[in-house]
Amino acid sequence: MLLLLLLKVFLNMHKKTAIIGGGAAGLMAAATIEELAPETGVLLFEKNAQLGSKVLISGGGRCNVTTGIFDVKELLKNYPRGAKFLMSAMFRFPPEKVIEWFEDHGVKMKTEEDLRVFPASNNGKDIVGALGSGLKRAEAGVAGTGAQFFLNAIVEKIEKVGSDGGKPKRGGAKFKIFLKDGRNFEVDSVIITTGGNAYRQTGSTGDGYAFAKSLGHSITKLAPSLHSFLVKDTWVSKLAGVAFKKAKITVGKYERTGSFVFTHKGVSGPAIFALSSMAAYEDFSPEKPLKININFFPEEKPEELKKRFILLTEQNGKKFLVNFLDLFLPKSLAEVFCEILKIAPKHTVATLNKSQRDAILGLFQNMKLEATGRGAGDEFVTAGGVDSSEVNTNTMESKICPGLYFAGEILDIDGFTGGFNLQAAWATGRLAGENAIQ
Repeated sequence: MLLLLLLKVFLNMHKKTAIIGGGAAGLMAAATIEELAPETGVLLFEKNAQLGSKVLISGGGRCNVTTGIFDVKELLKNYPRGAKFLMSAMFRFPPEKVIEWFEDHGVKMKTEEDLRVFPASNNGKDIVGALGSGLKRAEAGVAGTGAQFFLNAIVEKIEKVGSDGGKPKRGGAKFKIFLKDGRNFEVDSVIITTGGNAYRQTGSTGDGYAFAKSLGHSITKLAPSLHSFLVKDTWVSKLAGVAFKKAKITVGKYERTGSFVFTHKGVSGPAIFALSSMAAYEDFSPEKPLKININFFPEEKPEELKKRFILLTEQNGKKFLVNFLDLFLPKSLAEVFCEILKIAPKHTVATLNKSQRDAILGLFQNMKLEATGRGAGDEFVTAGGVDSSEVNTNTMESKICPGLYFAGEILDIDGFTGGFNLQAAWATGRLAGENAIQ
């Protein structure tokens, strides 16, 4: 047993793994290799001047690290794409182990009421710091002694050694990494963790898709996810900031009950982000808007709401309509209701006719909006990516190109807002790191 361990250490001393992308998945892969096989040489290439740029801005800078949903089957319900593919990675490195890992690396964690998990400091820098502190810096020119970080390093090309028809030497490097500045490196394995093509200011510009395609992989259709909706209806500007804790919202054929908020130009919030993820591939525009319906009273059946409405009209018949609607809705929305219904705000409730009452009840449970575009979101990830059928779910290794691994958002996986996308990055990054050193 000891002989086998010594042999493994000896072989890994001469191994090099390149990680392309210093975000969540890449840093976790690097930290995993350092933890399990510190004798392996890790070359981490990041195009930005700092590591973890997207991690630092996630959750408004607080960094929603993971979720408090520990049941993996329940957890996977929060991934509209890639749930089945993620199962193996999630069972190996579920949220509770992610929390334990960061706490073991000096970051105290907290779980909030909505089950989102953050560093107790509310500072994403602590998360990036924990990942970086777990990496021993390699000494220049010394092979297999930890991690070498290459910042502001733009990878232009990845080549499989021997792909030009020649065969790699036995025991020789399997990949060549070419940088824009002219440098090139030979390595035994490559982990691509470049992210998607959202948040381009953080370096997530979709470079990894080109690398994957050059090495034989297919890329599924790409679309933005976790965004707000811009709407045609101009009256929403009067409701900017008005929020609802629970409403049933339908976007096209998709439905979600949860919280949302009106913005100056549309609707946003957790329920909207989830629906944008479900409807990521819907094609809509100002000329071809997407229908949105909002039920402000999802827990009341229409007949129950009607009965309550009639009772309150009998008790408050002398009130102006705008004041009466305050019993059901925020005042600003009550004013908009009057505008949409074309009923004077000072119309007395007792004089409402049946068609007017029915119209009000209709708006209560079926307010219509028309989405014309996509706006910003808290996370804004990419739906689609490297076709998961071409990647081994148990190892994250390519089925097409041995020695090539993928992790994080570059894969055709994405989750709802609430820590699910970072959880997928940690889990796949760790699995890729574990197997790249085998």
